[in-house]
Amino acid sequence: MRKWLWTLPLFALLLAALWFAGSGWVRLSGYDIPLYGYVALIGGVAASLLVGAGLMTLVFYSSRHGYDDEVSPPMTRKDFEQ
Repeated sequence: MRKWLWTLPLFALLLAALWFAGSGWVRLSGYDIPLYGYVALIGGVAASLLVGAGLMTLVFYSSRHGYDDEVSPPMTRKDFEQ
């Protein structure tokens, strides 16, 4: 029962957002987008998702394999003076 207390409002919010986006798409439509426009849009979204997924993969990889660990004590001002 507790699960439904979270699921139903979130699902209702999702439906409201989809309705708002769909009605805006219909009401504010101007010129038709040609096929190459849709291809470019899909390609841009796919490339953005791939770059984001790749960067997150590198973050988790470096964290789990120790690349983010400290290898030496922190440098002080004295270390920079000659």
